[in-house]
Amino acid sequence: MTEQLVPEHHELKTYYPSSEAVQRARISGMDAYRKLVAEAEGDFEGFWARLAREHLAWNKPFTQTLDASGAPFYKWFADGKLNVSYNCLDRHVEAGKGGKTAIVFEADDGTVTRVSYGELLERTAKFANALKSLGVKKGDRVVIYMPMSVEGVTAMQACARIGATHSVVFGGFSAQSLRDRIQDAGAVLVITADEQRRGGKALPLKAIVDEALGLGGCDTVRNVVVYRRTGGDVAFHAPRDLWLHELVAGQSATCAPEWVEAEHPLFLLYTSGSTGKPKGVQHSTAGYLLWAQLTMLWTFDIQPDDLFWCTADIGWVTGHTYIAYGPLACGATEVVFEGVPTFPDAGRFWKMIQDHKVNVFYTAPTAIRSLIKAAETNAAVHPRNYKLDSLRILGTVGEPINPAAWEWYYEHIGGGRCPIVDTWWQTETGGHMLTPLPGATPMVPGSCTLPLPGIFAEVVDEAGHDLPWGTGGILVIKKPWPAMIRTIYGDPGRFKKSYYPEELHGYYLAGDGAIRDPHTGYFTITGRIDDVLNVSGHRMGTMEIESALVSHPIVAEAAVVGRPDDLTGEAVCAFVVLKRPVPTGEEALQIAQELRNHVGKEIGAIAKPRDIRFGDNLPKTRSGKIMRRLLRTLAKGEAITQDTSTLENPAILEQLARTH
Repeated sequence: MTEQLVPEHHELKTYYPSSEAVQRARISGMDAYRKLVAEAEGDFEGFWARLAREHLAWNKPFTQTLDASGAPFYKWFADGKLNVSYNCLDRHVEAGKGGKTAIVFEADDGTVTRVSYGELLERTAKFANALKSLGVKKGDRVVIYMPMSVEGVTAMQACARIGATHSVVFGGFSAQSLRDRIQDAGAVLVITADEQRRGGKALPLKAIVDEALGLGGCDTVRNVVVYRRTGGDVAFHAPRDLWLHELVAGQSATCAPEWVEAEHPLFLLYTSGSTGKPKGVQHSTAGYLLWAQLTMLWTFDIQPDDLFWCTADIGWVTGHTYIAYGPLACGATEVVFEGVPTFPDAGRFWKMIQDHKVNVFYTAPTAIRSLIKAAETNAAVHPRNYKLDSLRILGTVGEPINPAAWEWYYEHIGGGRCPIVDTWWQTETGGHMLTPLPGATPMVPGSCTLPLPGIFAEVVDEAGHDLPWGTGGILVIKKPWPAMIRTIYGDPGRFKKSYYPEELHGYYLAGDGAIRDPHTGYFTITGRIDDVLNVSGHRMGTMEIESALVSHPIVAEAAVVGRPDDLTGEAVCAFVVLKRPVPTGEEALQIAQELRNHVGKEIGAIAKPRDIRFGDNLPKTRSGKIMRRLLRTLAKGEAITQDTSTLENPAILEQLARTH
């Protein structure tokens, strides 16, 4: 393996948790962290068994912790029984906390609704009974295509309550994408809404479900349950379609939980794969819930009086673990938000933190970078105009955060006092894997630092051999963990090939490249393995070049891909959003050259982008994910044939086709 190219000027300041953060944290100081790590190293199964007994409520206790006999199809706590909904709701109500607020829901228009644990349990029970009245039973698959709402969370909890396996599909996906997921899962029911509200607009959901089912191949679907969100006109197909409010009206407010095996599939969540065919990532019940709860306690140090806000959508794994399940399993109070960060203006996030007095805030680097640009172009929405002193912990998710955005987030949102937990994890891992701990870990901007206790991560070469620190390679997890993916639904062969290739000798392949700091051992993610560029024999992570570009004061956001080049093997192509209007003509050429020189200074001449393209934005889904496949197509000068229906602004593709 070729040595990873490391920037010459990569020394970054280290930020330490405040004494207050250390004193109040569950994991207080690095010695406490090392003690947990040592416990996991010394008695791996005993470590996980202790945590599972301490943090989960079991109907039937387990006697075996890990069954590795069918590796890599690992089983955890397999002979135990429990119910996720009971763990998230009933046990808190039974402990006398039924009156505590579970969800503070803020709608797109700013309307606020508060739902207590007792109320959420009743709503879940009625929803669960409604599902049972339609013949939905343990093991059935239910597709949820819902807006961000209390009803969306309730639908997930109701499925878990009766042992049905849910598959949530993000409300921005097209009819074809929805149909593919319904068909692959063999869903018996679809739960949706008439419409969703985003940025002041009503957007269709039920109409897309109708279109998806009309494409054929969804014969397993018996019913479509529709939540009336906007009251917009929708086609109704009786007796297949049913209004949610009518269905739950006559249902009992109590529903005994279905006690399921620890390995019972809680949900399927489809994620993109290298083949283009979505992969149905299957997660278990007990192992997943344990890690969702532990990471809430460890990474976010969630306290009984905290208000937690994760800005993700329930259509993504972040919304599963850190909205629908983790916070509720802890008995926490959380914000659920329907809207977008820029409506009615780009101060929406900061106003909500101020108004609700949010303590722990978890969002994506993409959102942070877009709000940096907004704040620097419109002083009225700068975070300094808002009272953010309720915050005590900040977090980032979804992609590595570049150091410049990290510094801005730390200073302008956290006031220089809030630890930032830069979390690395995946749909497949179920929860955080590498992250700073707010009361323990010294933070370095751009690094996700160290593995959580019980997680054995390393950087290896293509043959699975450990690499020296300071050498870039492949990120792997050497031992199984409770929240890990169990299989790809209906395709165990693809699961083994994708995540446990023979050449890695039983290690889990994350699909990301990484490098460990030669002094601290801290991990930095360098990008997807297929996003590592090889230019004239030098390996460069796309994230590294993106961070260099964004460190220039005029750059708001950047995405880097490679394109084939006859001379160098690959050429670097950069797509850049500036903190000023898109330049044209001579000005564009001058700025492009300035940015090339800047990258050359930050990393080295070999990393200079061959092509730089400017746009008002990058091609993103409505959840904020950059569509890198489209960028690669643009970089090659090829016509775009991929589905662009999930893009926030498809017109941006034409703008980004121009090279400088």
